[in-house]
Amino acid sequence: MMRNVRFKKRQNLLLSLLIVVGQFLAMPLSQADRIKDIATLQGVQANQLVGVGLVTGLDGTGDQTTQAPFTAESFRAYLDQFGIPIPPGSNFQTRNIAVVSVQAELPAFAKPGQSIDVTVSSLANAASLRGGTLERTFLMGVDGEVYAIAQGNLIVGGLGVQGADGSSVSINVPSVGRIPGGASTVKEVETAFNQGDSITFNLKRADFTTARRVSRAINDFMGQGTATALDAVSVKVRAPLDSQARVAYVAELENIQVDQGEEAARVIVNSRTGTIVIGQHVRVSPAAITHGSLSVTISEGFGVSQPGPFSDGETAVVPQTDIDIEQESNRMFLFDTGSTLSDIVQAINAVGAAPGDLAAILEALKQSGALRADLIVI
Repeated sequence: MMRNVRFKKRQNLLLSLLIVVGQFLAMPLSQADRIKDIATLQGVQANQLVGVGLVTGLDGTGDQTTQAPFTAESFRAYLDQFGIPIPPGSNFQTRNIAVVSVQAELPAFAKPGQSIDVTVSSLANAASLRGGTLERTFLMGVDGEVYAIAQGNLIVGGLGVQGADGSSVSINVPSVGRIPGGASTVKEVETAFNQGDSITFNLKRADFTTARRVSRAINDFMGQGTATALDAVSVKVRAPLDSQARVAYVAELENIQVDQGEEAARVIVNSRTGTIVIGQHVRVSPAAITHGSLSVTISEGFGVSQPGPFSDGETAVVPQTDIDIEQESNRMFLFDTGSTLSDIVQAINAVGAAPGDLAAILEALKQSGALRADLIVI
């Protein structure tokens, strides 16, 4: 009796496991993307900041002021801020300073007091910024307002060494460095996040199908009439007026998953590297192609012409030209109607075409009208 009970329990457990496994296998494999991964909020973006400053403390690798006179003027203006005037007409060589461009990216919603990273690049002929310190530099936005102040010690990944005879060795780029957290925000950038009764998602890749699917997914989640696709990029969504409620609202929206629309049929050819990418949905009309290479070799030489015996002729040097022509005979292959990507690749690989030859074949197919895709050369 106990054996029967145990057997029934094991049987029920096995049946339950089979049902769970069957339900798992029956679930479709989702390849959907979150809205936050395929779109951005309009009016909420990072802002580029830039400024010009001085790097000091260099070990003789700074600017040569004779070739970069603005370095001396910048240094003069810097000392004037602290009440240290330099007599007019003074000629000085300071190889331990360099004029630099300071760049930073101010994230959206950055508040005063928050730190951001900065990149420092030489503007003149400084050999290296290794070991330098960026003096206080004001970083401005496109409107000319100061939004951050940068200062600190540089981290330079490059290395440059120069010998007395003029020989030099350079690893990476020693004239560019970074300062993690080197700038402090002093002004907040206003955004349009809390303005109006709606928000707009802008797709990173314009596509009418994706825009329609995003609006449909939002309407299914939040209710009909919530979202409207304005064009192939923008999707307008009604949003609450309260700022706290709007934050929670956007947090829900950006995690909705959407299946993106498929790309148009394209063939990308990089003429410099020979890289060729054939996208999906690439088709060809009926076409016959023969692939071969013609090799023409011309060699120049000289021969000696001897006169006949007992003649009054003279020995002469005459040019000789040899022309050799070779042509590889490859079989012609045929593309049927609606041939797919795999058919194209297999057929072209069968004739041993190199990337350059493959590009020529694809271009010929496009010119003949047989390639049903956009051919883009980069």
